[in-house]
This record gives sequence, C-alpha cells and structure tokens, in this order.
Amino acid sequence: MQQIPVWWRWYYWASPVAWTLYGLVTSQVGDKNGNLEIPGAGNMPLKQFLKVELGFDYNFLPAVAVAHIGWVLLFFFVFAYGIKFLNFQRR
Repeated sequence: MQQIPVWWRWYYWASPVAWTLYGLVTSQVGDKNGNLEIPGAGNMPLKQFLKVELGFDYNFLPAVAVAHIGWVLLFFFVFAYGIKFLNFQRR
C-alpha cells in the first residue's frame, strides 16, 4: 500500500477485494516465520516481509473480519432497499 499515491488510498480501503486479499494472505501465511531468500537483501522472515514490504499485519486480522461483516451487511441492506423500493415492473 505504500506505493499507492496518497489521493488513491481511500479507494484501497473502500475496496472489498483489497480486504479479501489482505485477509487471505494474512490468515494463510501471516504467522509463518520461515526465511525468505531475497536477492540483494539476504534472508528475511516471511512475517516480517509481509509487514514491511506489503503492509500486511497478522494482528490486524480481527479488523479484516469485521470489515467483511460490514461489507456483507451493506450489500444486504442495499439489495433489500432495491427490491423493496426500486421495483420497475409495476403496471
């Protein structure tokens, strides 16, 4: 996320796809301490690489779960509103 221009960061935080990728990567490999060989930089633990290079923190996983629940509720209420009030099949 550090490489995203400042004026586009709001879109990153408002994107359900970004939250999903954050959750998937963090939950699957965010707690691993195996070493990565990075050419020119030496060895680095995977957990540290995710935090430093990609900005993925394993301790942020509960917030990601809450964000997913929020997205589901938002889409549910928008769908329910659309079904109730935006019925275009009236005659």
